[in-house]
Amino acid sequence: MIIGISVLTGFLFAAGLYLLLHKSFMKLIAGVIMFGNACNLFLLIAGGLVGSQPVFVSGNDEALPIDNMADPVPQAFILTAIVISLGVQAFVIVLLKRVYQTSNTNDLDTLTNTDDV
Repeated sequence: MIIGISVLTGFLFAAGLYLLLHKSFMKLIAGVIMFGNACNLFLLIAGGLVGSQPVFVSGNDEALPIDNMADPVPQAFILTAIVISLGVQAFVIVLLKRVYQTSNTNDLDTLTNTDDV
């Protein structure tokens, strides 16, 4: 299972980077979103995947071995990363919308041209 998720994370990083290098605004936004999701999966893998055991144990008084429980710290990092990535995505969308309104173009190569200035 960890091999499959690792391959998926690598694919999301590669696809996000590929989309970030395109000229279109929509592909740039999709690349930022894919890159954020890949970072979240990377944090999940770095924390270690444990079968189907929850983070917190039930209310009984038995002592359970720590090896079978999931670590809550990477999961807290993922929740924080989700909030940060949503903020970054909203900022990129608003920024690119404003650039499109001022330049009337969807092509990033035409923005580097200074002949109109």
